[in-house]
Amino acid sequence: MSNETNTQNTSPNAQQNRPTMRMPGQRGPRGMQVVEKPKDAKKTMTRLVKYFQYEKKMVAALLIVVVILVICSVYAPKLQSSAIDRITEGRFEALPSVLLIMLIVYGITALCTLIQSLLSAHLSQRIVKRLREELFDKIVNLPIKYLDTHPHGDIMSRMTNDVENVSLTVSQSLSSLVSGVLTIAGTVFMMVYLCWQLAILSCITVVLTLVVTKFLSAKMRAFFRKRSALLGQLNGTVEEMVTGYKTVVAYNHQEQVIDTFERTSNELTRVGILAEILGGSMGPVMNVINNIGFVIIAAFGGYFAIHGLISIGTISAFIVYAKQFGRPINEIAQLYGQIQTAVAGAERVFAIMEEPEEDKSGSHTLEGAKGVISFRHVNFSYVPGKQVLYDFDLDVYAGHKVALVGATGSGKTTVVNLLMRFYDIDSGEIQIDGVNIKEIDCNNLRRNTAIVLQDTVLFSDTVRNNLKYSNLEATDVQMEEAARMSNAHKMITRLNAGYDTELTEAGQNLSQGQRQLLSIGRAFLADPMILILDEATSSVDTRTEKNIQDAMVNLMKDRTSLIIAHRLSTIQDADFIVVLDQGRIVETGNHEELIAKRGRYYELYRRQFEGNAI
Repeated sequence: MSNETNTQNTSPNAQQNRPTMRMPGQRGPRGMQVVEKPKDAKKTMTRLVKYFQYEKKMVAALLIVVVILVICSVYAPKLQSSAIDRITEGRFEALPSVLLIMLIVYGITALCTLIQSLLSAHLSQRIVKRLREELFDKIVNLPIKYLDTHPHGDIMSRMTNDVENVSLTVSQSLSSLVSGVLTIAGTVFMMVYLCWQLAILSCITVVLTLVVTKFLSAKMRAFFRKRSALLGQLNGTVEEMVTGYKTVVAYNHQEQVIDTFERTSNELTRVGILAEILGGSMGPVMNVINNIGFVIIAAFGGYFAIHGLISIGTISAFIVYAKQFGRPINEIAQLYGQIQTAVAGAERVFAIMEEPEEDKSGSHTLEGAKGVISFRHVNFSYVPGKQVLYDFDLDVYAGHKVALVGATGSGKTTVVNLLMRFYDIDSGEIQIDGVNIKEIDCNNLRRNTAIVLQDTVLFSDTVRNNLKYSNLEATDVQMEEAARMSNAHKMITRLNAGYDTELTEAGQNLSQGQRQLLSIGRAFLADPMILILDEATSSVDTRTEKNIQDAMVNLMKDRTSLIIAHRLSTIQDADFIVVLDQGRIVETGNHEELIAKRGRYYELYRRQFEGNAI
């Protein structure tokens, strides 16, 4: 609709036109993650698990592969220990059999690792495909009110960032979490089995690892969260400057923009350095702790070996097991944050899915209808307590052209929103041929109504497909006839590829007037019973406006038309003019009658044509 919608709708979307700079799941150095916590993790996880039920066979196969992989990784150090013991004992004749088993185990490990990666990738993409499709289907069927009252950037972020976080978690975390838990259990069992005294001593480094990891993670998380916020702020500054560059230059605000950018950039640099230092310290600190563990195993293991408690091969196995024991603990600690962020993202996705869909019910259709529109004492407010329309009462006869005029925010576009069932009225009734529009099938209502907006909406597709968007079953002959009737045919034939010309970035390779002519041609092809023109010529020059007006005259012929206009010159031939002021009808009549009254319409007309004779 026109810009009026934003004036009337005090929604967040009315206050911001750029996507929010929220970056869920953003990672810092060394894999450190900015953790977002869900509000109700249990409920979200329960719902998320249901998506795995569609892939039971694949999940079962993945778990079997993970179990085999863990068994091999736990058994391999024991084989290595046996080989070393045979060498130290001089039993070389028994060595080939052990080496052959080791070769088989490592081969199985490599094969299972490959299969695990393939299964994880397939599982994550299949689950996310289903999730993404359900989310998109939901968004398409949401009421206009929801999209008007929620930032578009946030909705797109849920479709992209949040869904992608779920995908990464499924592909990376599921198998890693299961294998990590099983590896820890298996490693502890083997360590206790080989030497319980050395196993207890090895736990010293595990405790130290957990304490240090928790301390450093808390410190890093604070800096990464702050860095993420500053990065979003910096991106927002850059985007705002680029989109509004002409205004910045026109008012010579380059220096102020640079100062704002540099202040944010300097703070981001300071926080980023601290975050990098803390993130970079995690690896070396963990290496020091692991080395301490190796020293403990080597020292006490040597002592136990001298006294005959264990063999040299057992010491070698313990060193591998100690390293193997610490790695899953660190991975699980990292996975916890990733899972939390993914669940928070899934929670936002499910929040949209839980929204009620648009009510399109209705048993009546407009087949055979004439197009008589009646508003009966309609009251409406976008936000409770802030009424927009007051006792709106109007009859629009079939085939008549009725113009709605008034200052910005007077309620003109709201009338159209209500007629199209984009919003439900608070009280009163809207009828078409005496039937309440709530009883008319919503799809049928909109199929018989066409809108030409001030801001034309074209898609990145061919001219042909953009014209046929209103009637996918139309033939090329019908399409060209609609283009001729809308004065767009000659313009189209002058394009590089004619009707097969590709429009880029929603028609940015066309002028505003050309886009408007295509929009009118699309409305022609829809062959509507009711036509709505919302500021259709307000963004073009006078010459182009004349061409568009001629096209609109053809389009409005024999159709019930509602025209919203600020340029009063475009509606002087309207059958009926309705003057709105702060949501109320203050005057009605044709152009000559309203000029003769010298009331509100006369004042609006005089302001636009100051100095001209009336």
